[in-house]
Amino acid sequence: MQLDRRTFLLLGAAFAAGCAAPGGGNFSGGNREKIVNAGSAAQYLADGVYARYRDLGFFLVRRGANLFALSAICTHRKCKLDAEPDKTFYCPCHGSTFDADGNVTEGPARRALPQFEISTNEKGELLVRISAV
Repeated sequence: MQLDRRTFLLLGAAFAAGCAAPGGGNFSGGNREKIVNAGSAAQYLADGVYARYRDLGFFLVRRGANLFALSAICTHRKCKLDAEPDKTFYCPCHGSTFDADGNVTEGPARRALPQFEISTNEKGELLVRISAV
């Protein structure tokens, strides 16, 4: 089947509109966020970086009494970061580095890593609210 130019453009516009619609991609709702159940807080008692949710877009970081979630996506070109043994973060794509709080220590990235909101449900499980960055 051959498409004329007009039909091709109309189909392309319809496809693009569908991709841009709220709820498209990996995030739900019009605000482009998702909630990940990270399990019991008892799993994160030791100080350190927990990278098990890296592929979902965040690291959990425990430092003393503080537990927080940092984006695992570089603010330069949206590459996935690697957690380093010294509790810093490295971007394998362009070499940006971030300290344990997510602040840029070496560019080309210029913006710090966003922190994501953590709450608990009635079972005491951690819920991490991830927004598109």
